[in-house]
Amino acid sequence: MSDRLAGKTAIVTGSGIREGDGVGVGRAMAELFAREGAEVLVVDRDVDNGKKTLSVLEEAGLAASFFEADVSVEADCEAMVRAAVDRFGKLDVLANAVGIGTRAKVTELEADDWQRVLDVDLKSCAFASKHAILAMVESGGGSIVNISSIDGIRAGMTPNVSYAAAKGGMIAMTRQMAVHHGRDGVRVNAIAPGHIYSTMVSGAFSEDQRRLRKLAGPLGTEGTAWDVAWGGVFLASDEARWITGVVLPVDAGTLAGVPLSMYDEIRKG
Repeated sequence: MSDRLAGKTAIVTGSGIREGDGVGVGRAMAELFAREGAEVLVVDRDVDNGKKTLSVLEEAGLAASFFEADVSVEADCEAMVRAAVDRFGKLDVLANAVGIGTRAKVTELEADDWQRVLDVDLKSCAFASKHAILAMVESGGGSIVNISSIDGIRAGMTPNVSYAAAKGGMIAMTRQMAVHHGRDGVRVNAIAPGHIYSTMVSGAFSEDQRRLRKLAGPLGTEGTAWDVAWGGVFLASDEARWITGVVLPVDAGTLAGVPLSMYDEIRKG
């Protein structure tokens, strides 16, 4: 590791370790941020999951702390930011990595499911950012990295209209915040992961569906949460000091073409 985030402090929401194959994006970001020199506040509503991540970081000799929060609640977002400042002295980076989804077309939506997804995925981003920006201004600036999705840009493989709405809203909010707070020294960017395999989708796809997801991207390979997390390291670091308001696809090039662009490769298998 190269200490690209040395001297920085960071909050990563949704960074606990969950059951299932693969690694979650929040958990991967927490580890890479810490390995690159940042002091990291691991945030999760599940104490056991959050402390699992904390144990991994502490066993590696990395600087980290845990905070229990339901980031769909504004009071918890405010307390989370306050805890980071109290423990680390300042706040430089916020990664809004928490996310949930539900499979449903708009004609199949249940009001409670719709609201829960928007609260966890989008409301959390708004209010975590609200309180983080206030703290970053006091620290002289900072960087916010929002984990959106290619489903917020194009219709995805599965019907998930509430998730797509939340992730699309996150992209719109990213650009708004970047414009509103650039003069405050706060950069705001988003990452749109593509067909990665992580704990969030573990067990959701058959082996044939996973194969097709790989073939749909020009690189023809399956991504992981680590691929997304490395993008987060870059956007959080001073290497990206002149980058704000962008949406970075980490998707094996999937958004570069239309579905039939990959017809020959998919047919060949």
